[in-house]
Amino acid sequence: MSLLAGCAMPPGPQNQADGTAFRTGDAHTGHFAPHYDSALAALPASGTSSDKSLADAKPITDGPDASSFHQAGRASWYGQAFHGRKTASGERFNMKALTAAHRTLPLGSYVRVTVPFSKKSVVVRINDRGPFARGRVIDLSYAAAKVLGLQHVGTASVKIEGLSNQEGQVEFAEELAANVNGEH
Repeated sequence: MSLLAGCAMPPGPQNQADGTAFRTGDAHTGHFAPHYDSALAALPASGTSSDKSLADAKPITDGPDASSFHQAGRASWYGQAFHGRKTASGERFNMKALTAAHRTLPLGSYVRVTVPFSKKSVVVRINDRGPFARGRVIDLSYAAAKVLGLQHVGTASVKIEGLSNQEGQVEFAEELAANVNGEH
């Protein structure tokens, strides 16, 4: 009988520096398969009308609240070289989407990024980690950089203001509609 010690990592995390998958011992060689408990197992059996615990459950669309977050610093952007690569959130990077990378903000949170000099702003959803360049606080997608007028200058001083999930979703939808209609 053998004893297995250690941790298993779910398949798929990527090292953004070189694009390779992280490895965890035998987790990817087939000697053992990590076990992940299903959230469905925690649900009550169907037909148990006496259990009202799910009646007050919040929708899964409720995301992180970043409304108390404020930061100022330098923003940069990334585009074609990373287009299609996996982000920290697991989705593929789309340089034409209004997204951004931040070191500490919760994935899925929304922020308003403003260039104080021009007063231009954009609402983005955090879906990646970064920036990895020294002296920068946020990496914007190409689309977000274009809204702010940064696509040719590369970097700029910005203010970042966190939004509640509800406020972020509303403003994000308005931002998308404005970009589709050519208002930016």
